[in-house]
Amino acid sequence: MAFALAPSALAAGYSLEVHETVVSTNTTALERATGGAAAPLWVVSANQQGGKGRRGRPWVTPPGNLSSTLMLRPKVPLRHAASLGFVAGLSLADALDAVVPAARISVGVDGGSAAQGGRFELKWPNDVLAHGAKLSGILLESVMLDGDNYGLVIGIGVNVISSPQGTPYPATSLKDLGADCDAETLFLALSDAWIDNERLWREGRGLGAIREKWLAKAAGLGSEVAVRAEGRVVRGRFETIDEECRFVIRENDGNTIRIAAGDVHFGAVASASLDEKAGD
Repeated sequence: MAFALAPSALAAGYSLEVHETVVSTNTTALERATGGAAAPLWVVSANQQGGKGRRGRPWVTPPGNLSSTLMLRPKVPLRHAASLGFVAGLSLADALDAVVPAARISVGVDGGSAAQGGRFELKWPNDVLAHGAKLSGILLESVMLDGDNYGLVIGIGVNVISSPQGTPYPATSLKDLGADCDAETLFLALSDAWIDNERLWREGRGLGAIREKWLAKAAGLGSEVAVRAEGRVVRGRFETIDEECRFVIRENDGNTIRIAAGDVHFGAVASASLDEKAGD
């Protein structure tokens, strides 16, 4: 099966650029944005050799995994377009639910019990988990164009047949989960699910609905959490995400803290390990 867009994406005016091998689908999509390519455009490959994740961490996509990037030219202010990362996470979770057999049930991030959000959970801000392990990463980047216009790219990398080794966090792949799904099938479902969730978002006017749907799939909701943000570690319970999709922690003294960007860790072991790194 070759990479292809879902009929819903084609009807909505999306186009597709396929690469056998690419250094980075995000880099290619940014080049297309500055070069004047029409948006919305998907750039996709099953072999990415030089991608990156959040904070510049490497994200290599061996042959058979999925590397995809959506290039957009949003009509909303850039600060509002950042919430499209939540739209991307929801779209991928919906696509995974559509193509992975329902017999596979994940456990929650603290282990032992079934995941409250279903087989695939969303870890704030931009990860998709299965069995409490990282299955996918999502990275948003932007580039200024003429005037006040900008291009936004949303990179979505998925461990389809293999997961990275030696990572500081558990990682898994669809193959590890026993799912017989290839990158092409998953991308077809992703391009379809994006249409539904982007329409729900409605240029930010539907962010409340996106928030509610995201919380229904949230990993670790109500559990102990530690977030490394701005050179310090904040601990407490993951209470919710607010109306701007910021991470809300309730500390032991009852105070709440809202975090716009940071690294989230669940469980006592992960929390304790952050102390010595807080000043990095």
